[in-house]
Amino acid sequence: MSDHHWRNAGALAVLAAVLLPANSAPAQQNPAIPQLGFADYAWSKVADDFQAIPGAGPGPVVSDKAHPYRPNGPEGSARGATFRIADLNNPILQPWAIESMRKANELAAAGKQAYEARASCHPGGVPGYLVMGRVNPMYIVQGRRTVVLINEGGPEVRHIYLDVPHTAHPQISPYGESVGHYEGDTLVVDTVGLSADTYIDNYRTPHTTQEHVIERYRLTNGGAALQVDIRVEDPGTFKMAWSARQVYRKGQPLESLNGQLLEAICSENNPNFLESASVSAIPVAGKPDF
Repeated sequence: MSDHHWRNAGALAVLAAVLLPANSAPAQQNPAIPQLGFADYAWSKVADDFQAIPGAGPGPVVSDKAHPYRPNGPEGSARGATFRIADLNNPILQPWAIESMRKANELAAAGKQAYEARASCHPGGVPGYLVMGRVNPMYIVQGRRTVVLINEGGPEVRHIYLDVPHTAHPQISPYGESVGHYEGDTLVVDTVGLSADTYIDNYRTPHTTQEHVIERYRLTNGGAALQVDIRVEDPGTFKMAWSARQVYRKGQPLESLNGQLLEAICSENNPNFLESASVSAIPVAGKPDF
């Protein structure tokens, strides 16, 4: 059983205890605060990769134009699915990051290893959490003091503590320390304390523990969509701050009963029996956390 599974084993019980009916207001006193969480609906991302924000300057790492990424499913079936090959000409990247990603590109091009956090049962990190998996939805639980983000796959859980400052010495971890507040119709999340053992995205874009991420969650399209704009700073990895966007649509997940969260454990009894399988090694704990 993976170390990460031990940490998140109680996520389903927590969700069942605090989720609200779809027609109820979130658990806060201010009626102006947007309702981001629902008991019988979830958020499904509309893209596997981050999108650039028009007019916002440098954007995220994307596919190399000579090797466009095509996923499994209808989008990739006609011409065949491909692995992600990163565009290393992106101006945001420091030289050492380019070299690290060049090696990853070579492995992916040879079909030897194509990293995706969800496929290998690794934490997604921040902002990588927003591009995890292809079909697993994200649930949001809003409370007066905490907002909890739950990706069904894993499950992967993030805690956002409201209206408090960062601690003096945040504990370094894959999801770091996230504090947030509402600015009108937007939930603003500030994350630091991120360990360097995750990636920014599915292209194996690295980062250091200096990484600082701001996310802005806002409902659009009359509440049918959730737009998340991110800003990433990490002087150890990037030449400049850069911005990106992820968009989710609201709906009932097809694999769930009435849109409710399924228990989708990623790494339980999940060894790799195929030497040719092109995914990274699954993390395994030496001993349980409790």
